[in-house]
Amino acid sequence: MDLIFFDLDGTLLNKASKLSPFTKDTLNLLKEKRIAHTVATGRTMASAKMVIAQHSFDLPHIYNNGVTVWDPRDNSLKLENLLSYEEITRVVDCAFLNGLAPFVNTMIAGQKNHRHVVFHGQIRHAIEHNLIENYFSRNELSLEPLSSLSPDHHVTNISMIGTTEAIQKVEEHIQKFETLIAYSGQAIEGKEYSWIDVHHRLANKGMAIETLKIELGASNIICFGDNYNDLSMFKLANECYAPKNAKEEVKEVASEVIGDHDNDGVAHFLRERFNL
Repeated sequence: MDLIFFDLDGTLLNKASKLSPFTKDTLNLLKEKRIAHTVATGRTMASAKMVIAQHSFDLPHIYNNGVTVWDPRDNSLKLENLLSYEEITRVVDCAFLNGLAPFVNTMIAGQKNHRHVVFHGQIRHAIEHNLIENYFSRNELSLEPLSSLSPDHHVTNISMIGTTEAIQKVEEHIQKFETLIAYSGQAIEGKEYSWIDVHHRLANKGMAIETLKIELGASNIICFGDNYNDLSMFKLANECYAPKNAKEEVKEVASEVIGDHDNDGVAHFLRERFNL
């Protein structure tokens, strides 16, 4: 059994952070041929739903770089390697020290619906306001002040957005803590702005994929990714493919480098690989 895992940003999605019509058609062809496929992304569940809602990935989804696994078949939710209250405090203090507002992502599992609640610090910059207005307000989540966060909340990750200089300082500070790992990148607003996402170091896509491989009885794991957070799943994959726009380190360990994400590189490869 082939089992395909797609990273989203920089891989399956184009520069506009959308599934192109050609990619959507390709995913439907995979479904028609009953080729198992799903997503493994650093995005939160609410964020990912915005861009993949038009295609129903029927198998379990991996979110938050492996912290969250949601199974659409029975609506079950698994949370692993959550941040401790001490780790949360360290990250939040670091954000404040660098004049940034931390966005603390939490998940509350329910029998029928799961709630994504984001606790945030004081908003000081226009780019943070834009994040709330253009992203959070369009998602199925709740926004609450950081003062409402308690030790009982299940924190999956903490994100920030700001000037590249400030984000770099945060990343340098996070690297000092053995239990934390940070991923960062350029914001869509331009080179002068960046984002950063902080997780527990044990959380990664590879561990979540290994579990699903056993659960689903897959014999051949195929992964597509472009960034450092995809390396863990590349290590265990039987086949791993990186688009041209991927980080050099990712391309170096890939089975093959394929077309870039803004020209349907993954979709074109799939059509040839599986004769779609």
